[in-house]
Amino acid sequence: MRGSSNSTRTVLTVLVFAVVSYAAVVAVMYFAQRSLLFPGATSGGTGVAASVPWAQRVTIPTPDGEQLAALHVKAADGRPTFLFFPGNGDNIADYGFLGDALAGRGFGLLALSYRGYPGSTGSSSETGLLVDGLAAFDWLAANAASSPVVILGRSLGTGVAVNTAAERNATALVLVSAYDSVMAVAAGTYPYLPVTTLIRDPFRSDLRIARVSESKLFIHGDLDGSIPLSAGKKLFAAAPEPKQFSVQKGLGHNDIWAPAVVDEIMAFADQATGSVTAH
Repeated sequence: MRGSSNSTRTVLTVLVFAVVSYAAVVAVMYFAQRSLLFPGATSGGTGVAASVPWAQRVTIPTPDGEQLAALHVKAADGRPTFLFFPGNGDNIADYGFLGDALAGRGFGLLALSYRGYPGSTGSSSETGLLVDGLAAFDWLAANAASSPVVILGRSLGTGVAVNTAAERNATALVLVSAYDSVMAVAAGTYPYLPVTTLIRDPFRSDLRIARVSESKLFIHGDLDGSIPLSAGKKLFAAAPEPKQFSVQKGLGHNDIWAPAVVDEIMAFADQATGSVTAH
């Protein structure tokens, strides 16, 4: 009897330890989730987006009182401007290759540093980033009204891009490494956690894409280990026409910006806007 009692006590101890350990993991992940989702954000918005030779730094105010840093390249007369929403670990100062490529064809660019990211005030959240996206679009409407807007989102920024396209009248939408929702991707990455219950920033692009009537280009690497190709295809399936999907063979998440991809984006923008390439 004594042996049986000790065995029961041991089993209970193990179970209690397992439950407490799991609860601790859940708690840590819950409170750390925004640092994981927004790794490029800085504490309190400290730091300044670097001065770059390829763009002019501008400041965009938001309706809720934040000041956002952005890098702007003016479009040639009558040419489109790309409104760019970067990935969660990106610094917009690193996108000179994109700014130069676009400028070489007469395209403009407005690359946004989200709230909490270098040069911008505030702290990052889904609600905040969606406000930032609309503020950036409205800034372009006020300051580059003659230039058609092509919204371009990468990775996390595709969620901001989809919402902006759903709420504003852009000319076209380009999504690079898109997801159906951050919630779904996180649930696949952490199957042992109750993600759908705990997530604070679900970024449900799958619920917003139906309101995007603009012409859409989806680009995704078939070796993407961060956002599975299947996630991009799910969002594509939910999107209304017109739309097209471009699978990039041999490319992953962080090497997606191959020169051929940039060329494809520019060709799509020309087609969608009916503009003539400037040389």
